[in-house]
Amino acid sequence: MRRTFTTALAALTVLGGLAAAPVQAHGPGHGPGHARPTALDRCTGTAPVVCHFDVPPGTYEVEALLGGATAGSTAVAAESRRTMLAETATAAGRTVRRAFTIDVRDPEGEPTGPAGSPGLDLRFGGAAPLLAGLRVTPAPHSPQLLLIGDSTVCDQIGEPYTGWGQQLPQFVRRGLSVANYADSGEGTGSYLATPALFPTVESRVRQGDVVLIQLAHNDKQTPADVYRANLTTMIARLEARGGRPVLVTPIVRRWFNADGTLDNAPALNVNELGVDLPAQLRGLAAERDIPLIDLTALTKRLVEEAGPEGSKAFFLYNEKRDNTHTSEYGATRFATLVRDELRAQQLVPARVLR
Repeated sequence: MRRTFTTALAALTVLGGLAAAPVQAHGPGHGPGHARPTALDRCTGTAPVVCHFDVPPGTYEVEALLGGATAGSTAVAAESRRTMLAETATAAGRTVRRAFTIDVRDPEGEPTGPAGSPGLDLRFGGAAPLLAGLRVTPAPHSPQLLLIGDSTVCDQIGEPYTGWGQQLPQFVRRGLSVANYADSGEGTGSYLATPALFPTVESRVRQGDVVLIQLAHNDKQTPADVYRANLTTMIARLEARGGRPVLVTPIVRRWFNADGTLDNAPALNVNELGVDLPAQLRGLAAERDIPLIDLTALTKRLVEEAGPEGSKAFFLYNEKRDNTHTSEYGATRFATLVRDELRAQQLVPARVLR
């Protein structure tokens, strides 16, 4: 049975004074002196350490004390395989504090996918995970970075599939949550029409929230005028709520020419009607005077530099013969490109980026 919000939060307690050693979970009424439960009592295991908090959907700040008596190396994932913190090394006898803000939602992964487990789930993994302390607190007024997109962006449930939006949180510090509403198989029309998608994002937007929009891969039969109209509708409705829409051109497909370039329609997302979708996005951004992240150009450069063989690691070619969807490695590399553009264009404060 789910505990009440008040009861659950009462159990989320402080980092200070906890031993710098791998957590060993014990429930209420157990352990030395029958001490009252702490946040670490919501955790089990040592490699990985898995923690669950029975809280309702919302935004939360997580502060973790990593390290212990021995040398450690700890990475943090949450909810539906979101990477919240890259692997962090700690020397023997030392601890470090790391913090992030997380969006807890239902469903926890793709908006039209399975619900997943209620509450907040954290996984402290890595080569030698050490968790010495943990604190979770509500942060209902924290700014949000909302993501609209397709399967190349979304929080994928099943390995090895990984969206770049799933890897983006590791590059964001406490004070900004990444709310990923990307969904597999969606084009601009279906995204607008599905209640769990655009209408839900629209209802969540607050004054000043940045919304990244990458929709193109599934607009295979969308005429140029309809594509622009769908995006224009999204932009207008987000701006009406005080949101700051940012258009993002789609990642390339790994579709090489004989000369080792990606200058062809499948790679550069020119659809089956001959509509150059990235060009439409560039034009619309200029017309509406809104920011653009040209992820097509950025990923094209990166993939071409890696070449036909090296670029296989970015995608799921080796695992699935898939030249569209990204591996965890590729999604992480592509997420760094987004992070760099957020910083360079000053779309979010530099202090919230890692």
